[in-house]
Amino acid sequence: MTDPGKVLATFFVNGERHECAFAPHKTLLEVLREDLQLTGTKHGCELGECGACTVQIDGVPVLSCLVVALEAVGKQIRTVEGLADGPTLHPLQETFADLGAAQCGYCTPGVLMTAEALLRRDRCPSRDTIKQCLAGNLCRCTGYLKIFEAVELAAARLRGEPAEPRKETIHGS
Repeated sequence: MTDPGKVLATFFVNGERHECAFAPHKTLLEVLREDLQLTGTKHGCELGECGACTVQIDGVPVLSCLVVALEAVGKQIRTVEGLADGPTLHPLQETFADLGAAQCGYCTPGVLMTAEALLRRDRCPSRDTIKQCLAGNLCRCTGYLKIFEAVELAAARLRGEPAEPRKETIHGS
């Protein structure tokens, strides 16, 4: 029996079916974090300005703090927890680690989800395309250079190219 004032809904998150009861005014971000215990998606500005809460709905990056959870019922939701394939990290996760592209890591889940959607539709994005794509993901810790280079390196790996980080990226910038 559902509590009065709550709705019962089924979500498809990271390929798994989840049923939960929640207040109908809750955002997708709140349902993911509070009801489904998927805390990889970060609670940032709650205004749709920082990108920390970015997830994918049907493959499209969205700001989960601006989506009423009821709008996502029955759709395919992907969070940062669903990026890896079991124990195998996604190439973006590998390159972020290799290059030290994540400092405090708070923005990283949103950046990863946005960048992954870009690389799914464009395996060879230019630096300008990467910058435009990630413009809505704010980071207070880095100068973005390592983030852009990590996306470029992941793209090369996804294309099957033997790609290693540039020495100056790892030791410099």
